[in-house]
Amino acid sequence: MLSQKLQDAINAQVNAEMWSAYLYLSMSLDAAAKGHKGVANWFAIQFKEEQDHAQIFINYVLSRGGEVKLAPIAEVRTSWESPLEAFKDTLAHEKKVTAMIDNLAHMAAEEKDFATSNMLVWFIDEQIEEEENASDIINSLEQVDDSKLGLYMIDKELAARTYTQPSLLAAGK
Repeated sequence: MLSQKLQDAINAQVNAEMWSAYLYLSMSLDAAAKGHKGVANWFAIQFKEEQDHAQIFINYVLSRGGEVKLAPIAEVRTSWESPLEAFKDTLAHEKKVTAMIDNLAHMAAEEKDFATSNMLVWFIDEQIEEEENASDIINSLEQVDDSKLGLYMIDKELAARTYTQPSLLAAGK
């Protein structure tokens, strides 16, 4: 059974993951409206991944006999000047999420809740990947500066991204 403190913190994380999904949906819609189909695809897949992250936390709370309490999702930004600005915001946001996951891991360790600590390892690894992906895309966008051909090539590359269900959901966790 989860402590009330951890249950509340994980419920807050569910809300944060849903807010992240909403943010990435907004970024996808903005990119699509501006003709950046590949960027829109990348963010649409990110939207799905964040929903999956929330579902993993929900499933975990329920599996431990806890109660999931959904909270309202705060408003998100709806427009970015460029794909570069959107990906810089993405990296900054993912760093905040990493800090939240680290805080959960710290709480679980303090409480000697080894099951929760173990579950959070997947999220810790996921956050390393999230930050690295955003950083790599920023580096690519910065290398092309304002080159329309460069942005076109990166947009085509981002269009190739496909959705993969996280292993924890595929395993029924």
